[in-house]
Amino acid sequence: MPVTSTLEGDGARLGAPHGTSRPGVLVRYPELLRFTAEVFADRGLPAARARTAAEALCYGDLTGLTSHGLVNLTRLHLPLLDERRADPLAEPERLTDLGAAVLLDDRRALGLWAAPAAMDLAVERAATHGIGLVSVRGATHLGCAGFHTLRAARRGMIGLLAANCGRQRIARPPGGRPAMLGTNPLSVAAPAGGRLHPFVLDMSTTAVPTGRVRAAARAGQRIPEGWVADQDGAPVTDPAAFDRGEAHLLWLGSRPETGAFKGYGLGLVVEVLGALLAGAGLGPAQQALAGDGGPTGRDDDIGYLTLAVAPGALRDGAEFAAQATGLFGSLLDCPPVDPTRPVSYPGHPEGELAARQLISGVHLSPARFQELTELAADSGLTAPRPIGGAA
Repeated sequence: MPVTSTLEGDGARLGAPHGTSRPGVLVRYPELLRFTAEVFADRGLPAARARTAAEALCYGDLTGLTSHGLVNLTRLHLPLLDERRADPLAEPERLTDLGAAVLLDDRRALGLWAAPAAMDLAVERAATHGIGLVSVRGATHLGCAGFHTLRAARRGMIGLLAANCGRQRIARPPGGRPAMLGTNPLSVAAPAGGRLHPFVLDMSTTAVPTGRVRAAARAGQRIPEGWVADQDGAPVTDPAAFDRGEAHLLWLGSRPETGAFKGYGLGLVVEVLGALLAGAGLGPAQQALAGDGGPTGRDDDIGYLTLAVAPGALRDGAEFAAQATGLFGSLLDCPPVDPTRPVSYPGHPEGELAARQLISGVHLSPARFQELTELAADSGLTAPRPIGGAA
């Protein structure tokens, strides 16, 4: 029989007690990676790109960010390829190259491998110039933004990624009726020095990403007030109302009096850095003004910015690393209010969970494991083998 998992995932993030036993299946990470890469290769991606795409997608489940993990394989990424909205063989085109700054057209390449390639190019240029900036248009969904910025942090650099949602409109300007902007994710990663897990901030500029709302709907759970609201601004706690078109996402801060203009402003920062700079599809557009407030448009022609900064080019690298250790180590040593909930920083809990799951196996819900098993049968591939299951 497959081993039952007690690791965290969507349930923990939606309010389940830490470490609560939940029914599920454990799969070795290499096995999960093998299968996911084979699925992408079966859809026409060259082997190296399929492997990178698999790493980017499995990163969500490995680190507990399951709303952006394998749940999106059949719901998002495979439909992109099957509908030819993403081109498995696309070659990003370099439109401008100034050394430290590059403009690319991804030409509908699958974002799960193209965004890591853009970040690697930014890191390469930062190694030469101290800073590397790669602005991209014509992109498709990127998955977890933190996967991409972490690539810079693991090479001793500071990484930033800002991505809009193309022409998809999900959130309304404060006081506005039609939806005009996407969730517009922003990520920053940096080495934490020593053996500490890197700092990785990976956030939507809305109160939560759509994946969190849909995860709650799948789990049959209510959501907190402040995530979504109806057309008149009243709080909604039924997550299914979002996909029924009866609710819209709120910005970070939720309401104007509690800071929603800050989230809205950050969303516009991402729109400017990610899409306006690159010449990608913009959320705000005149055609959006005729909307009734519900989500509109598609996430085509996404724009994003990858930025890498090499601290060692500006100051002594060893001193930077030592100071980083002091910064993030001090946060971990901060006396907590609740001894059962130690102080942390973005990236540390995810790093700890990833380290555990690399040893014990990656937790998959029964529904997710069944979905992958059915996908394997439909594709003629070997399904991922659970720990303790039949080989």
